[in-house]
Amino acid sequence: MSTHAKPSIVFAHGIWADGSCFQKLIPTLQAEGHEVMAAQYGLDTVKGDVDATIRTFGRVRGPIVLVGHSYGGTVITHAGVDPRVAALVYLAALGPDETETSQSIQAKFPTTEVFKNIDVADGRVWLKPGTGVPCFAGDLSAEEQGVVYATHFAPSADLFTQKLDGIGWRSKPSWYIVGAEDRAVHPELQRFCAKRMGATTLELKSSHVPMLSHPRETLEVIRAAASAVQKSTR
Repeated sequence: MSTHAKPSIVFAHGIWADGSCFQKLIPTLQAEGHEVMAAQYGLDTVKGDVDATIRTFGRVRGPIVLVGHSYGGTVITHAGVDPRVAALVYLAALGPDETETSQSIQAKFPTTEVFKNIDVADGRVWLKPGTGVPCFAGDLSAEEQGVVYATHFAPSADLFTQKLDGIGWRSKPSWYIVGAEDRAVHPELQRFCAKRMGATTLELKSSHVPMLSHPRETLEVIRAAASAVQKSTR
C-alpha cells in the first residue's frame, strides 16, 4: 500500500487554541501513513477561518477526513461541503445547522462555566488568568494547563454571532466525541449535535480537550472515520 493510499487528515482548531492543540495526534497519524495538516486561522471571521481551512485542502491529497475541535466544529461544518472532504470528526464541537450561529446554538443550553471566566479586551475574548484554563482543560496537568494559557489565542468578540451557509454534516458521514465533563461546550449540546447529525458517537469522561487528555481514544475515532472512507473509495 502506498503512503498516499490512506485518506488525508485536516484539523480545524477552536478558540483559545491553534493547530498545535493536535500535537498529540499528528505524529501518530503521520507515522501510520496519513498526510496531515492543521489549518491555521485568525479567529476574526467565520468566513475567513473557513476559507483558510479550504485553502489547506490544497496541500494534501483527497479524500480528506476533516476534524474540528470546539468552534472548529462550526468551521468544518461549513468547509465540509467541499467535495474533497469525505468525512467529518467533531471533538467536543459545535455543529450548527443552516439557521444557527455558534452563539445561537449555545444559547439553547445552560451557560457553561468557562464563559464566567473570560475577559473582553481590545475587541478579543481572553481566558482569565488562574480560573479560565481549569474550565477549559481541567483534566490536564498543571504544566500542560500553563502551556494552554500561555498559547491561548483570543477570538474576535463577535465571532460566535457570525453566520455562514453550507452544512457539511447533512451530506457527509460524521463521528463525534462527547466530553462528558466539559465546562466549555455543554455536554448536552454536544449530545444534541451528535444525535442530530446521526454521528457515530463516543462519550469520554473528558474536559473540553479530549485530543490532549484522551489522545489514544481520539485517535481511535479518527482511525475509524479514515477506515470507513478508505473502504468506501476502494
